[in-house]
Amino acid sequence: QVQLVESGGGLVQAGGSLSLSCAASGSTVSFYLLGWFRQAPGKEREREYVAGINRSGGSLIYADSVKGRFTISRDNSKNTLSLQMNSLKPEDTAVYYCAAGPGSWYSDAYTDYQKYTYWGQGTQVTVSS
Repeated sequence: QVQLVESGGGLVQAGGSLSLSCAASGSTVSFYLLGWFRQAPGKEREREYVAGINRSGGSLIYADSVKGRFTISRDNSKNTLSLQMNSLKPEDTAVYYCAAGPGSWYSDAYTDYQKYTYWGQGTQVTVSS
C-alpha cells in the first residue's frame, strides 16, 4: 500500500501561481502511475482529471483546461509528485487530489479516476477574481 499526502494549496489571486506537492510513503512511487484530479465546489460527484504522468516520468498528459498552464512532475528518488500551476483562473478553484494506480513501466497515466487505487486527502486551492 501507499499513503499519499498533498500540500501546497491555498488562496491566490487570478493570474497567480501555486505549487502542489504529494508525498508518498509505505511504498515507492516508481511502481505506480500518478495523477492529479480535482473536485470543484458543487460538483462533489465529479472528480475531474487534471494531469497524469507515467512511471518513468517521460509521458505527461494534461486536461485541455490546464494545458499550457500546469506542469506535472515526479521524483521517484524522493517519492514525490508535484503540480506547478501558473496563470490560475477562478474556475481552477477546487480540492486537488493526487492518486496512484498500478501500471506497466511503459503505460501512459490513466485519465479515468476509477483506475487509481490510492488517494490523498486533498488540498484546497482557491483562486479569487
